[in-house]
Amino acid sequence: MPVATGQRDLEGAIAITRFGLGARAGEIGEAVRDPRGWLKAQVRREGAEPFSTNGEGSTQRLIEFRDYRRQRAMAEQAGSPPADGSGRKDDPVMKARQFVRDNTTGDILGRVQVAAQTPAGFRERWALFWANHFTVSAVKLQVAGLVGPFENEAIRPRVFGRFVDLLGAAETHPAMLLYLDQAQSVGPNSRAAQFQRRRGTREGGGPARGLNENLAREILELHTVGVDGGYTQADVTEFARALTGLSIAGPRDAGVEGVVFRAQTHEPGARTVMGVLYGDGGKEQASAILADLAARPQTARFVCTKIARHFVADDPPPALVARLERAWLSTDGDLARVAEALIDAPEAWEPFPAKLKTPYEFLVSSYRALGGEPRGIGQVAGVLGGLGQRPFGAPSPKGWPDEAAPWAASDALVKRMQFAQQIAAVAGPRVQDPSALATLTLGARLGQASRIAIARAESRAEAVALLLMTPEFQRR
Repeated sequence: MPVATGQRDLEGAIAITRFGLGARAGEIGEAVRDPRGWLKAQVRREGAEPFSTNGEGSTQRLIEFRDYRRQRAMAEQAGSPPADGSGRKDDPVMKARQFVRDNTTGDILGRVQVAAQTPAGFRERWALFWANHFTVSAVKLQVAGLVGPFENEAIRPRVFGRFVDLLGAAETHPAMLLYLDQAQSVGPNSRAAQFQRRRGTREGGGPARGLNENLAREILELHTVGVDGGYTQADVTEFARALTGLSIAGPRDAGVEGVVFRAQTHEPGARTVMGVLYGDGGKEQASAILADLAARPQTARFVCTKIARHFVADDPPPALVARLERAWLSTDGDLARVAEALIDAPEAWEPFPAKLKTPYEFLVSSYRALGGEPRGIGQVAGVLGGLGQRPFGAPSPKGWPDEAAPWAASDALVKRMQFAQQIAAVAGPRVQDPSALATLTLGARLGQASRIAIARAESRAEAVALLLMTPEFQRR
């Protein structure tokens, strides 16, 4: 049965604003012709587009940080004040810190620019979902320069592949190992631990490094089966023992960069995780556990619920979650097929816009509506920080919340209005017809009350600010 023109107009707008990151000029017209086909055309095996990291990947950034640490040590040994790097402009420590900051801010800007200009808004949003699912936050200086490369190297190429491959790449990337302290984990009965104990007893050395459970716990709780997935503290500990040995190459690893497996820090012996026995197999032991976790039905339920919550509603429809689960389980976690199941699900096309945009989504969709992109980090970092979503700065491994409540406080909405007024003051005078822009931006989702308010605005800048603050623009 052919779709009525009015319904297709509405679905074209939903395809852009709910599945994507907001409309650029002419996009709703493209999507209206075949909303579902327009979205499915964005699903591709090669994944999402990378963003600029100034041509540097994680290996180069790790080398640069190692140089920074060496310079810092030399400065401290030479008695160069101050050791925290806040001194002369030629202080090598200060210069190294600035270099790390420059890399991070460039990555942030490059990411927003891709989002603002991409013709494949759904593909970009899908990648952003997975980057948040596998959160790595710039809360440590060493990790800050790796967040961008982590997303480009581990996440974006695999967002339409098999979940098991995405999981393995994310958990074993240098950024994740450093963020969750896995690089410091040592098996309590490993050769390295035995040596440390002997050295501590005989030579008065400090306490030996021990087992770190952070990565194991977050994989289970946040990345795979979920907090209600049936694992116990004993499973966390056993998994952490299996993960020992995964570390980051250092100065002594001649000719090796990035992730290494150190057999001397790996906990020997078989491990039992969630009722499954894994033989003593070195680095293959952790890989086998990851593969089994990826295949568990609890993982399908947990992650599909998150997908439904992100794209459709804070309280996702059970029928939608069930559809996504079936697609996941019937294809062995093929994320391209899960994405297509989301597109085909009738629950995803309900007319009511149930999701409040996060600050990042609001910023990006504003630039897309106005046909531009931020040109400097000052147009991004300060705005997002003020709105409560500091770039690359999620407060915990759980990532940024997907529910409306954390973003809907009255002061947050006031700050959104301030941003809308600021960007409209610059871009608004160039908009010849704000009413036409509103139609191009929101299509059939634009309500009569908003249409009238924009038409009655006293200036083009005011009309643009009103457009950005309409309920239809703020929600998706």
